Amino acid sequence: MGNAVAGIGVAAGLALVAASTMVAQVAGEPAGASGGYERTYRQSKAVVENALKQLQPAMSGHLPALEGFAVAGEHPLNHYQRAFYQSGVQVRSLPNGGSVVRVSTKVTAWYTDASPSRSGYQLLTSNGRLETDLLDQLTDQLTNSAGRGNRAGGSEQSAAPTGRRTTTEQANVSSEKSEPSISAPMPKSPDSGRPFSSAEQKLSGKQLAETRNAPKSPVDQAASGLQAEANSLEEVLRNQVHPKNLVAVKKSGTPVVASPSLTAKTLFLASAQDEFEMLDYSTDWVHVKISGLSRGWIWRTSLEMPEGISDVPTNNPNAKPVAADLFQVTREETAPFPGDWEPLRGKNVKIISVQKIQESEKDSGAEAKLEYAKSLFDKNYGELASKTHELAGVVLIFDSVDGGMIAATVPTVRQWKAGTLNDAALWHQCYFDPPETFTVPAPAGGR
Repeated sequence: MGNAVAGIGVAAGLALVAASTMVAQVAGEPAGASGGYERTYRQSKAVVENALKQLQPAMSGHLPALEGFAVAGEHPLNHYQRAFYQSGVQVRSLPNGGSVVRVSTKVTAWYTDASPSRSGYQLLTSNGRLETDLLDQLTDQLTNSAGRGNRAGGSEQSAAPTGRRTTTEQANVSSEKSEPSISAPMPKSPDSGRPFSSAEQKLSGKQLAETRNAPKSPVDQAASGLQAEANSLEEVLRNQVHPKNLVAVKKSGTPVVASPSLTAKTLFLASAQDEFEMLDYSTDWVHVKISGLSRGWIWRTSLEMPEGISDVPTNNPNAKPVAADLFQVTREETAPFPGDWEPLRGKNVKIISVQKIQESEKDSGAEAKLEYAKSLFDKNYGELASKTHELAGVVLIFDSVDGGMIAATVPTVRQWKAGTLNDAALWHQCYFDPPETFTVPAPAGGR
């Protein structure tokens, strides 16, 4: 009996080792140029992605402190507060059927400066602890899944004959062969429906009941408790009502700014499908809650608005005239950049002079100028792309009392045309002189 128990223990141990070996091979984890951490798994992409769904709550949240999670940069970490992290995960398949998981984490925190004008949210560099913790949790998740599968297979293998018999067993076999074979149904267990084993058949009804009703081991009790807790949490998640005032970012790299202005300070760049609570919105801007008391603004067309609210404001009978009916091009020329903006300083650009068709037109404000600027960027992109060795950018000069200048580099216009930059990101990479001339107001409570 002791040898049999020892054999089962060894088989279970080997199965667990095999499961652990099968789960993961740790690749080079130190952050590369993009700051990501990777691990290679033998499981398929579908299996890994399913395991990651169970780890969603661990992919974002508040940090109690930055020490131990972020790398100190320009300012000491104790000058920051209200730290928040968000991890992004990418899974790609390998030719051998396995997969590679890459995790990158953004850490943001409020920086408090002696000068209030310099305070604000800043993006910090993760030291890799958050990424490694998430990968460790994923490894544990996959190891547990593989271990359960192997233990199930191991129990069947341990019950199988080894192919070697003792002298006594051989005698029993000879005795069995001399008796006539009787085909009769095997008694089955009322719990599982499987046939009783030979050991169970030898037990009396009372002994069998006592065996099945024996107290569970501490390990089994702990596993049952964890399973019950997991089931309870899943039930809570299923019953939670998804907030109806959330907005989702359409494209990665969308700027979240400090105020509803095209020249406002960028707090950080949001990733695709990042969600924020909407506090208010206007024709062009959406006021969002970032975390705690921090707030920000996002260009409306960069967001998926809640159900019932259009991403782009719909036209109405009192809509303003289109920009093409308000302005006209009066002159085009190639000349050195007329401003002091570093990306175009001293370089040749295409200069387009624009005038109002009616100087008294009241609707030709900042919003109309930006719309007309987009139409000119679109119209002149072909020429700019074909003369990249001659032209470094394009400049629009509005010749009017409330005029001003907008400048953009050729690469910026190219990215906007390709769809990698949305309108908000386009304007944040342009030059405005003076900036206040092109500020689009966000009326309080405006819709």
